[in-house]
Amino acid sequence: MDGQFQLLFDKVKNEMQKQTTELQTSITNKIMERMDEKLQPIIAENKILKIKLENVEKDLETLKRAKKQNNLIVFGIKEDENSNLELLQKVKKVLKTDLSINIEDHDVNNIYRIGKAGDKSRPTLVSFVNEWKKNEIMKMKKNLKDVYISEDYTKEVLEKRKTLQPQLIEERKKGNIAYLKFDKIIIKGKSNTINGKRRRETSTSPENNNQPRKQQTFMPSNANRLNAFDLMRTRSNSLPSNSLDNKQ
Repeated sequence: MDGQFQLLFDKVKNEMQKQTTELQTSITNKIMERMDEKLQPIIAENKILKIKLENVEKDLETLKRAKKQNNLIVFGIKEDENSNLELLQKVKKVLKTDLSINIEDHDVNNIYRIGKAGDKSRPTLVSFVNEWKKNEIMKMKKNLKDVYISEDYTKEVLEKRKTLQPQLIEERKKGNIAYLKFDKIIIKGKSNTINGKRRRETSTSPENNNQPRKQQTFMPSNANRLNAFDLMRTRSNSLPSNSLDNKQ
């Protein structure tokens, strides 16, 4: 009797545990469904806010670049001037001597040293009124002797360019034409030059591949064309004579 009671007790216990597990699972699923229902609008809103934030960051970066669009940074000018006007005269003299570019006072919107003063000469930021003057200097900057000029990049662009430097060096070691443009690396493939002259690549035309040339089709000349009057005369001569007599 006790054994049967124990079996019945164990059966009831297992059934209760099973029902408890199912009930917990059902309650958990319902709670999760309700949470999902409430979270879906929040998730959708977060996605919209994320897209808006990305657009704002892009617009902010565009504004930063536009603000620095007409700027140049000059390195290597000795820092011994007493005013920004004297600094401007130094920059004008360097550009005139090395690049043969004349800079008037009204071409420059602003000029000043950047960074903290120390033992070394600080770089000079020059902001031009028009972008074309800056571009003219950038095209000729390779002729500079004792100074170096670069564009005024944003902090984000500078960090990206710094991370791209190892790849830039590696591509140049491979013989590729590679350079940085803002925050991207441009690779144009290997330089195909010999002694400074561009090598002519082997033509891939059919003539060089020993393939048969396409046979030209000649149109018959006027001399070989049939004359309509000769054709009519020939046809008339071929008619039987009796047919001519009947017509007479």
